[in-house]
Amino acid sequence: MKVGLISDVHSNRVALEAVLEDMPAVDELLCAGDVVGYNPWPAECVDELRERDVPTVMGNHDAAVAGDAPFRFNGMARAGVEHARNRLDDDQLAWLESLPAERLECDGRVKLVHGHPDDPDRYTRYTYPDEFSPRLLGDEDVLVLGHTHVQGVEKFAEGIVVNPGSVGQPRDGDPRAGYAVVDLDALTVETHRLEYDIEAVQNAVTDAGLPERIGRRLARGK
Repeated sequence: MKVGLISDVHSNRVALEAVLEDMPAVDELLCAGDVVGYNPWPAECVDELRERDVPTVMGNHDAAVAGDAPFRFNGMARAGVEHARNRLDDDQLAWLESLPAERLECDGRVKLVHGHPDDPDRYTRYTYPDEFSPRLLGDEDVLVLGHTHVQGVEKFAEGIVVNPGSVGQPRDGDPRAGYAVVDLDALTVETHRLEYDIEAVQNAVTDAGLPERIGRRLARGK
């Protein structure tokens, strides 16, 4: 069984479409949260995942948009949240609000979270051994998380921890959109990166009245 993994789409329709077109045939597609935020197309990205019935967990930007509650974000993130609130209709907002913090998929073999399994707002980086360790794994074979926008895979005797990277706003110095594919039979992970039309996103950011820094950082992958 092959499972496609995406995370941190952040309203980047151009990158999402490129990833979905590039992804090889999979039996299931999962999303580790933050469908919205930052970029110009929150409604289109929500609809794409809803129409495909993609099991998705709630990211911190999803929660901020759906909850209409105070949040601690910088100016770029705040602008993206406000833009999404203005663009999403009631059904789209209800879908975001319904997203759980954790899901068990593929007959319990895959756990899906956004940040740390114990705290969805905590950044869990695979370069930090004290955080990214076997204790993160429960009974599942694969733990999938996002939030850092940094692609990474670690294999332990207990199983695999994988961050597929960000579709819509990578932050590891590589501007290409990221995703991953897990083979649950072989317990292997393939990470993928692909180029997309960043300039088109930058132009749309400007046209939407969003901070131009959102577009500039896409070209740097930071």
